[in-house]
Amino acid sequence: MAKIQPNDPCWCDSGQKYKKCHKNDDDKLDIYRKQGFDIPSKKIIKNNFQIEQIKKCGLLVRQTLDALNDFVKPGISTLDINDFVHEYTVKNGAIPAPLNYKGFPKSVCTSINNVVCHGIPSDKEIVKDGDIVNVDITSILNGYYADSNRMYCAGTVSEKAKKLVDVAKECMYIGIEQVKPFTRLNNIGDSIDAHAKKNGFSVVRDLCGHGIGLSFHEDPEVVHYAVREKGLLLLPGMIFTIEPMINEGKWNVKTLKDKWTVVTADNTLSAQWEHTILVTENGYEILT
Repeated sequence: MAKIQPNDPCWCDSGQKYKKCHKNDDDKLDIYRKQGFDIPSKKIIKNNFQIEQIKKCGLLVRQTLDALNDFVKPGISTLDINDFVHEYTVKNGAIPAPLNYKGFPKSVCTSINNVVCHGIPSDKEIVKDGDIVNVDITSILNGYYADSNRMYCAGTVSEKAKKLVDVAKECMYIGIEQVKPFTRLNNIGDSIDAHAKKNGFSVVRDLCGHGIGLSFHEDPEVVHYAVREKGLLLLPGMIFTIEPMINEGKWNVKTLKDKWTVVTADNTLSAQWEHTILVTENGYEILT
């Protein structure tokens, strides 16, 4: 394939000339490649139109989670949560991405107490006073995806549960603060791991964040624990989730017989928060 020239249309389909769009960033990449960074594929860099569409979906996901603030309380079932999210999503012209995704039977994941993630809503699972409840929402709006989750404290929760929920949220935001163009993706996991350990908690290693936008799960994988490798270079236009799962006890997990529900191996509590993040020219933008 012929090398793209400065006056050619940019490879990102922005409609701009290459020299006015991605040329300056591309010119820097050889420097970082020689320093040992992995360079992201161009196919995971979103253009301005795609970013705007993903932002619209992200706004809807955030509004859906906000609408649950007064809904998640003792006495409701996790199926009630599922039905609420499904109806809200469809009413706003979107599609619940989890429904029938690789066989997942519901429209949202609901994970209580020792459930780390991917809990399946059920009319038999009733939220009790003192429970910590994670609701994980991914929506598809006009063909574009966004993903976020948050914790809800039902009634009066214990001090240890409240601390875990708070530290998990802090871990997510500390990870987000590491997002800057032309830095290592692995800075995210390094910072999250350090904060969790400082508070006596552990970071799940078997699951990770992921690219998103044009499909449910894309490159890159975003690990939330410390690694030595220089790893992937962050570039403007990348969109991915940061979603650390923080355990009260050890980081080990197991998957139940339903092949979806992931729980802590030692039956201790787990908490998780998630946002969809855009790498900008100067830092980051939270899209959810």
